[in-house]
Amino acid sequence: MVSGKPLKQIAAELGVASWTLRDWKKRYGAAPTPRTLTELENENQRLRQELLRAQNQRDILKKTLGILSSPNDSASNG
Repeated sequence: MVSGKPLKQIAAELGVASWTLRDWKKRYGAAPTPRTLTELENENQRLRQELLRAQNQRDILKKTLGILSSPNDSASNG
């Protein structure tokens, strides 16, 4: 493990079985970490753009839900 801790200890800290943690590690591995300041800045910019897109999508969904769940005035008057 990268932390230097034994797998069993990390699994216990996370509350999962050691074999589950081993399987996760095999399946997903570790993401490569950027090494230079430029790489970190690029990653930061990319993540900020991704966050902005996600926030915009959330806001659209909230507005849509509000429209769909609000009572229709014309239906209650007719």
